Amino acid sequence: MKASDLFVKSLEAQGVEFIFGIPGEENLDFLESLKHSSIRLILTRHEQAAGFMAAIYGRLTGKTGVCLSTLGPGATNLVTAAAYAQLGGMPMLMITGQKPIKSSKQGHFQIINVVNMMAPLTKFTRQIIAGDMIPACVREAIRLAEEERPGAVHLELPEDIAREETQESIISASHSRRPIAEEKSIRKAVDLLRTAKHPLVLIGAGANRKLTSKTLRQFIDQTGIPFFDTQMGKGVLDERHPLFLGNAALSDGDFLHRAVAHADLIVNIGHDVIEKPPFFMQENDLKVIHVNFFPAEVDPVYFPQVEVVGDIANSIWQIKERLRELPDWDFSYFMMVHGHKEAYLKKKIDDPSFPIIPQRLVADVRKVVPSNGIITLDNGIYKIWFARNYKAHEPNTVLLDNALATMGAGLPSAIAARLVHPDRAIVAICGDGGFMMNSQEMETAVRLNMNLVVIILNDNAYGMIRWKQAAMGFHDYGLTYGNPDFVKYAESYGANGHRINATEDFAPTLQTCLDTPGVHLIELPVDYSENDRVLNHEIQELSGAL
Repeated sequence: MKASDLFVKSLEAQGVEFIFGIPGEENLDFLESLKHSSIRLILTRHEQAAGFMAAIYGRLTGKTGVCLSTLGPGATNLVTAAAYAQLGGMPMLMITGQKPIKSSKQGHFQIINVVNMMAPLTKFTRQIIAGDMIPACVREAIRLAEEERPGAVHLELPEDIAREETQESIISASHSRRPIAEEKSIRKAVDLLRTAKHPLVLIGAGANRKLTSKTLRQFIDQTGIPFFDTQMGKGVLDERHPLFLGNAALSDGDFLHRAVAHADLIVNIGHDVIEKPPFFMQENDLKVIHVNFFPAEVDPVYFPQVEVVGDIANSIWQIKERLRELPDWDFSYFMMVHGHKEAYLKKKIDDPSFPIIPQRLVADVRKVVPSNGIITLDNGIYKIWFARNYKAHEPNTVLLDNALATMGAGLPSAIAARLVHPDRAIVAICGDGGFMMNSQEMETAVRLNMNLVVIILNDNAYGMIRWKQAAMGFHDYGLTYGNPDFVKYAESYGANGHRINATEDFAPTLQTCLDTPGVHLIELPVDYSENDRVLNHEIQELSGAL
């Protein structure tokens, strides 16, 4: 068969459902093969957005998300998405086109070394130089993308190779199980837990990549050990749980950090080096049990005494089974901190002032969005407020990026979430700056007849950087801009535009948008003056009294 047909059939054999992207003339054979396949092409308006969609598909499903571009500028537009998937631990395959490699009449027009460009940003990158290579290359790329730690991979399919004839056959997906931890490491972890007085459980990004939620919940319920999570570990366990101490959204000084400072043992589950641990081991006699799919990366602040390496869910189950008789742990201080934190987070959630303040914003979104509804956050100061104040009820229902922390991913992430979960409420929450970086994907959402809500938090500035600029004593400079009329902008794409003029109108409007089919954009003016008072001063002062 034609090599491009073999490529597409190889993707089908690996279970690929969607390909996100923008084809160029170098992809036309591949595009023709795709037309006759079971794979659905999601045509986007920018390659970067296509990469974000593929990465989020990978995060939500555990399967490799696939995106497509042409050579040169199309491929370079995937670079940010490659870093997004690689740092975020999301399985993603990028397929890029290239001019013919066996003969060329165009010199170096649009040609750059894409394979070398992608090498520092991926787990695997290769140019396909013969059609016979395709089945093995596709199988290996997807295996590596999904293998712990997941990430980005890249294949380049030149134009002349795509139209070659080949006799090779498809290599089907293999089935494997992750190895389990050695019994000795389980025993050492249990010994540390038995000698501890004030243990805590930390849930990190790695625990959000696999189906660990059920086992972790059983472990917490049986042992009664309080737990907290990182930003990318949100939702692995229901954050309404009475033993949930909070999210590590701030660097230090928060209520949560007072509890962590009191702990003598941290069971660190799914720690990912892209999120620094919210504790420093050299500052006290803190001990750490590292539970993960792979060994710890040791640095001056993280050097765990015990490493339990293997399937996370199985490791936690083994530890749980050996802890049937519980030690005499003391969690009284943790629960006191928990009470103060819960009372504090309820402050100002009904504040009627306009523009809306972050506490009211988060509370209203949580009140309206169903338990299994998904919010996707772009990058900005509001991300910290949602990480701290918004309680996730289920895994991967708060899609925020605390790895590359790029702007522009909020709307594409929501589109991917809608494709994976067509029956759930999906809400993208974007700053005005981040939204405009990929706002053209409004057309993609409308064209796909999606039910989707986009909230634009409008402060006419790159607000997070402006806040930090002021905190460092600099004058306001270079971070303020003008915005379009967002209501008219939405309507120009065929979406529904809504402008909020009073804070009490926001929650009812959001509910109406979720109940009404179509793409909806809500422009919501926001007041970030609470940032400095709360995040820099008040929390530290209050928690310092504990």
